[in-house]
Amino acid sequence: MKKLLLLPAVLCGGITVARAADTAQLTINANQSGAKISPLLYGIFYEEINRAGDGGLYAEMLENRSFEDANSPVSWNTNGKAVLSLDTTKPLNPQNKTALKVVAGAGGGAIQAGFKGAGLFVQGGQQYNATFYARGAQGPLEVHLEDRNGSVLAKAVVNGAGGASWKKYGVKLVPTANTSEARLVVQSVKGGTFYLDQVSLMPEKTWKNVPLRPDLANRVAEMKPAFVRFPGGCFVEGDKMANATRWKETIGDPAWRPGHFNLWGYRSTDGLGAHEFFQWCENMGAEPLYVINCGMAHADHIPMDQIPGYVQDALDIIEYARGPVTSKYGAMRAKNGHPAPFKLRFMEVGNENGGALYAERYALFYKAIKAKYPDMTLIANDRQRQNPMDVLDEHYYNNPTFFRARANMYDNYDRKGPKIYVGEYAVTQECGKGNMAAALGEAAYMTGLERNADVVIMASYAPLLVNPDWAHWNPNAIVFDQSRSYGTPSYWTQVLFSHNRGDVVVPSTLKPPAPTSNSLAGGVGLGTWATQAEFKDIRVEHNGKVLFQSDLTGVNPTKGWRLSGGDWKVKDGVLTQSSAETTPRAFIGDKSWGGDYTLTLKARKTGGNEGFLISFQSPSDKGKHWWNLGGWGNSQSGLEEAGDDRRTKDTIETGRWYDIKIETAGNSIKCYLDGKLIQSSTQAMASDVFSVVSRSGDGKNWIIKLVNASAKPVDTSVAVQGLGKSKLAPSAQMTVLKAASSQDENTFERPNNIVPVMTTVPVSANFKRTLAANSITILRLKAQ
Repeated sequence: MKKLLLLPAVLCGGITVARAADTAQLTINANQSGAKISPLLYGIFYEEINRAGDGGLYAEMLENRSFEDANSPVSWNTNGKAVLSLDTTKPLNPQNKTALKVVAGAGGGAIQAGFKGAGLFVQGGQQYNATFYARGAQGPLEVHLEDRNGSVLAKAVVNGAGGASWKKYGVKLVPTANTSEARLVVQSVKGGTFYLDQVSLMPEKTWKNVPLRPDLANRVAEMKPAFVRFPGGCFVEGDKMANATRWKETIGDPAWRPGHFNLWGYRSTDGLGAHEFFQWCENMGAEPLYVINCGMAHADHIPMDQIPGYVQDALDIIEYARGPVTSKYGAMRAKNGHPAPFKLRFMEVGNENGGALYAERYALFYKAIKAKYPDMTLIANDRQRQNPMDVLDEHYYNNPTFFRARANMYDNYDRKGPKIYVGEYAVTQECGKGNMAAALGEAAYMTGLERNADVVIMASYAPLLVNPDWAHWNPNAIVFDQSRSYGTPSYWTQVLFSHNRGDVVVPSTLKPPAPTSNSLAGGVGLGTWATQAEFKDIRVEHNGKVLFQSDLTGVNPTKGWRLSGGDWKVKDGVLTQSSAETTPRAFIGDKSWGGDYTLTLKARKTGGNEGFLISFQSPSDKGKHWWNLGGWGNSQSGLEEAGDDRRTKDTIETGRWYDIKIETAGNSIKCYLDGKLIQSSTQAMASDVFSVVSRSGDGKNWIIKLVNASAKPVDTSVAVQGLGKSKLAPSAQMTVLKAASSQDENTFERPNNIVPVMTTVPVSANFKRTLAANSITILRLKAQ
């Protein structure tokens, strides 16, 4: 059992308004045992998104250090005494083909102020190491750290950079003052032309000798993750295979790592590569879970005759991590500074891939890896009907109600099927920038994960980190800029559950207040995934009243539609989408439509890999509350994040018009294709109060997790039965995460607005506690 972190007692902001309390009753069978809880249940998912790595966790302070990011020297400026340009006449090496040419007058040079020019955060008295390759200088170069006004905080002189060949130089800079708006200057004393490449600035003090930013690495370590899933995510796939992650290009000297374009909108240096990942996990005491590309990207894939090379990549990284120094890749690991093997027992084959293309590729990976490394646990993206599976990865993003309604979703899972890894989940709708409502929805869902620990063996919230200036996904666990960071309520929820994981589930019965309505309400939407399609005759009707009837004519035929991604056009009364992207969406309507209606339309596929995405009851233009027709490689149809997520075997033909109808009434969903009922489902009701109870392996500690997602306090009676001759200690440790409003958040200005508060409270075999509104409560009971 993990030791609880002592968190600061900080009061929540705002005024709590007294309301009449609801009631709940929790009965605990203290001497009984349920499922054993996996020690790997709570981990983290790292992906290079939102500048999580470059400009974040990775300790490099400079953007575009190798000048490969664009066709101009982005993020580099001059002091007015030089002209900068890119140069490819004499590359540093075959992987790093572009350098910076500086034509300078006396005292002229290149200036870098960090990512997006936000400034470099430096602390007085601390050492920062600047390294760079240079050639062609006419006289000495000066390297400065300056503040925003040009005052020099630290200075060093480099001689001998005038040769025709590239040479690496390094200086130590110790600034005299603190500032978050510093900049690095490399300038010529006498003037002239000189060339720079691989210009780097890192703090001397990194995290446990791994090139990570200490404050962010400590925040992550505070989560006590049992494992780290790395390096993604869609980052693994890339938009195209040309931009997919290949681990062999992420190890060794950073100057020889080519980097690659990141589909999240910027170029990745891959400085935080495979070797650093293994070091990070080792020093954090977490299991590494490496995600290997399986030859599939968002928009294309590798033919089957080339897949053996990708399978070999998987075998080679296992050898890199585990192989003896006498092996090819074990020797490479030793050369990179780690002779002893790393720990690697888990690998995921691909990310969010599926269908027939995935199945035939997955089979090759599984067979080859198991033949050489039978102890490896392999994780599949998609349920395999013909291939063996160790673990299945499931991903869920939606609103708070969705997660609260699915707190019991694993109660009835097939115990004879594969184990489940919930590799990505988060409230991404109705969540602000990361509010308490999101944390409560996730916490409710997590009680179900823990209670079903015989099925769910691993779970990881996503994403992990965000710099708001580079946000491509909302929300995230940790928010940071160049000098500050804070945890969202979702971050603290992960901390609380991880630090309070028992060893075995204790059977318990919760009688919560009456469940609230699902509040499923919203507009409708059309979408495609790597497919071109046409839509027409879209109609939404409620009890004979027409809520919407498409009229794709006139001067502004898409008026009222919210179009995003892809290439949407109207032609002859038909809404067409002609792009092969995976993100095209078109939404109409809102919550004022309610949730009970009938949606009808006609749709025709004109090209591409899959079928149609028909959204309904969508409170926002994000999430997956849709009927996916011809998904998973045009092999199946299914209700995603709506109903019971079951799938049917369906193929959508190209060139054929289909009649689609979706009926929603209360929690009922019925889906028709060409007049035939294809799928029906009943969505679960969302409760407000949730619980799970666990016990330590020695049987002397009980951990009660209680979630109150309502805006009212809940008077809760707790009965601890089956103690026999044992007695409870008269007091228990209680930790509460709460907010005055479910919409409350943490911010840079108020980073501790919502944080856990720890107290000691009296308990007995029968005791009462009032669960605060919008709260997560952890009680740790001990045997006397």
